[in-house]
Amino acid sequence: MTRALMIQGAGSNVGKSLLVAGLCRVAKRRGLSVAPFKPQNMSNNAAVTVDGGEIGRAQALQALACGLEPHTDMNPVLLKPETDTGAQVVVQGKRLTTVRARDYSALKPQLLLSVLDSFNRLKAAHDIIIVEGAGSPAEVNLRKDDIANMGFARAANVPVILAGDIDRGGVIAQIVGTQAVLDPEDAKMIAGFVINKFRGDPTLFDDGYRLIETLTGWCGFGVLPYFPQAAKLPAEDALDIGDATGGGPLKIACLVLSRIANFDDLDPLKLEPSVSLTMVRAGETIPGDTRLVILPGSKSTRGDLAYLREQGWDIDLAAHVRRGGHVLGICGGYQMLGHSITDPDGIEGPAGETPGLGHLDVTTVMTPDKSLTRIEAVHAATGANMNGYEIHIGKTQGPACSRPFATVAGMPEGATSADGRIVGSYLHGMFTGDDFRAAFLAHLGASASTSYGAAVETTLDALADHMEANLDVAGMLSVAR
Repeated sequence: MTRALMIQGAGSNVGKSLLVAGLCRVAKRRGLSVAPFKPQNMSNNAAVTVDGGEIGRAQALQALACGLEPHTDMNPVLLKPETDTGAQVVVQGKRLTTVRARDYSALKPQLLLSVLDSFNRLKAAHDIIIVEGAGSPAEVNLRKDDIANMGFARAANVPVILAGDIDRGGVIAQIVGTQAVLDPEDAKMIAGFVINKFRGDPTLFDDGYRLIETLTGWCGFGVLPYFPQAAKLPAEDALDIGDATGGGPLKIACLVLSRIANFDDLDPLKLEPSVSLTMVRAGETIPGDTRLVILPGSKSTRGDLAYLREQGWDIDLAAHVRRGGHVLGICGGYQMLGHSITDPDGIEGPAGETPGLGHLDVTTVMTPDKSLTRIEAVHAATGANMNGYEIHIGKTQGPACSRPFATVAGMPEGATSADGRIVGSYLHGMFTGDDFRAAFLAHLGASASTSYGAAVETTLDALADHMEANLDVAGMLSVAR
């Protein structure tokens, strides 16, 4: 019978996604048919699946660790925040509705049925399922109708290993305190714990480790040293976006929007030695020596356009263009570069129209239909083949579209300014292809020397090696039932 094991966290951002990815690769290397599963995820960094839906980026990476194509069953409920108090609800890959946070709990009993439906399909197809929790089970105020942590574990009878993050401090309190606040029946689901992100000599924590075992009665499965190579893997949480990478001569700046989405578009550029990538945050200015400015995707395009103007980045961008700089807008960033964005039905927020930045001769109208498609394209400027995906709402039209960024099945995609320095496209993931990335960088006077896909695979293997060397992974896998 198929077994399952769940990794939950003693807090948010403790490294659950990475631990699951590593365990998936360990299980695969042991000859098991393994699949990842996350009942509920909250992220604006999504991936398009083989069955034409969307899931969290972390589950797409975990699928890769398993040697599988991403599938909507791996993350049946995806919440995509649009405001501080509301999010789009995606169920089994398709948008269900948009709800305010206070109203979401009413949906949970219905969503649990979809969660268990997807989980059972995965169980029928694989030897073992590695499940990732969300946030922390210590958030007991959210326990009623929970589908993300103990609510799911109890409903599906999946044992739990609790992960604590020693890098942020207080890991003893994280784990012991979690047990203290849990319902006793929930606490019985926890088979043990791991300590993650240790820096330095792990033997210095021996006394603390034994104290946790004594106070909780739980089995410890080891202390995992910090894994710096994680920076080479796609990140899901905007909290993981670094400030700057590389020291190459080609200066690229990306604006960190308040609702930035699919920012893993930048990951392949971060690994190129010829590139110096700067993430421009609130209160900062676009560096004057920047060659290319990237406007990334956004889950709230008109809202983030207002945010961009609040930071004064519209003024910086205009100065950058006057200096002869290049601009790439991806998805929401592409829409911002036009003359206007109109949302007559209030799909992303209040209905209305927002003036765009005016750097591309196009306009955008938001429409209810979402495009979720994997794409093969040809870059118009260089003739290089491209692979990517679309995940957006809205239709963009205008004279600049007669100068497309790319062609898809012979049809134009995106837009280019008359001088060729400002381009917009709906294609996410374009830089993962080595040939296109090399051609694009060469167009800007730089070179590419990295095989991105190989780098990710090598890092996943290194992560599995790291976990095998420092954790009792055999013991962890034996907990699965």
